[in-house]
Amino acid sequence: MATILVAEDNRVNQRVLSYTLRKEGHKVISTSNGFEALEYLAGNSVDLIIADIEMPKMDGIALVKHLRADKLYKTIPIIVLTASGQNQDHATVTAAGANDVLTKPSSSQKLIDTIDKILN
Repeated sequence: MATILVAEDNRVNQRVLSYTLRKEGHKVISTSNGFEALEYLAGNSVDLIIADIEMPKMDGIALVKHLRADKLYKTIPIIVLTASGQNQDHATVTAAGANDVLTKPSSSQKLIDTIDKILN
């Protein structure tokens, strides 16, 4: 299956995401913010990134913009998670270059379906 990088500062959410993804057979790498995600990506490759929109040091939107501006990471699919159901927030994330946006809390099945849609 896929190697998925999860950038999520909330430890409970990080564990739930990791459990859900591992149960589906994916390899999961967890980081606590966008800066740590970039540090990991500097020496490793992943198939997909899941990032929370609000994180310390570097939030999800800044991470998406940084990745989309770099030719090495431009094509990595990115799903951003947000607690906001506002269409404006979803539009901002999509305009930054995310492949999809999911509102938290989101069902495990919806997450898995979104990953399958993006990777297949």
